[in-house]
Amino acid sequence: MPEHASGERAVELESEKQLLVKAEADIESGWSRLRNQQDLLTSLQASGQNTEQAERLVSLLKRTLIEWERHRALIEQRIAYLDGGPAGPP
Repeated sequence: MPEHASGERAVELESEKQLLVKAEADIESGWSRLRNQQDLLTSLQASGQNTEQAERLVSLLKRTLIEWERHRALIEQRIAYLDGGPAGPP
């Protein structure tokens, strides 16, 4: 592999690793928000309140987190490729 390609790959690898750190922090924060919303939903249900909107929010948060986790997996795959895979795009 030419030296400049190796340097570009290293820069891309570092960028992907930074994206992974951010993705992991965002996911952890998202799960925390989801737990809080679930607690609020439970409280609303216990007090006999209309929970339709709260239930939709909890469902949306769950689906969003699943997508974020899929994205994190793609970042991890890209890092593995850049860290040891053959030269060139996957």
